[in-house]
Amino acid sequence: MPRFNANQKKIAVLLLHDSKTAEELREQLDIPYDKLMQELRGMLKLEVILKKGFPTKFSLKKEIAEAVRNRKMIAETDKNKLRLRITIEIQAIEENLLKKQLKEIQDTLKKEDVFTIYDIIEAEPLQQGEHYSSYLDINLSVKDFHALMRLMFLYGPNSVEVIKPEKVEFASGELQDGLVLISDLVHSYTEFIATRLNKEELSEFNRKLYE
Repeated sequence: MPRFNANQKKIAVLLLHDSKTAEELREQLDIPYDKLMQELRGMLKLEVILKKGFPTKFSLKKEIAEAVRNRKMIAETDKNKLRLRITIEIQAIEENLLKKQLKEIQDTLKKEDVFTIYDIIEAEPLQQGEHYSSYLDINLSVKDFHALMRLMFLYGPNSVEVIKPEKVEFASGELQDGLVLISDLVHSYTEFIATRLNKEELSEFNRKLYE
């Protein structure tokens, strides 16, 4: 589903069950009329809403309305306090291999009981030189700090956006568990790299790592 800003999210919720005119939307939202029209034009450009009739009424596209309702249903039972939007980019030498890797990541994420997946959007593969690339745009929540560290290290997102809350607190034990996880993973990764590089290669790797 396209990425809405804060005002567009409010508009989408109001249009979930019924179409509305711009005036009806303005009466229900604390948004100046010119700003409201700007947001509506943006949503039309994104092709997530439709307009028809006279007076003109706006409505959510069916598939977008279903996606919004699905998110609301998930949110009602989601007890995780940290909600994120992440992007995971993948490259491969063959398109079929790329699609296989994208599917494996999605399947693995969905099996993790410390994550709640709201939706995953898979971008169309693009050929860049001899490689194919794509990305996953993922909206999810994480259970705790330990889960957050697991997400960051094992899945290596290229970008991370915190959707909510504005402020979060972690208990010391929770923080400790997450830091121990990262320490163990980094140690295992270092050992793995060290067994596959000679002395000169390892030295060059460390030099680039700390530059």
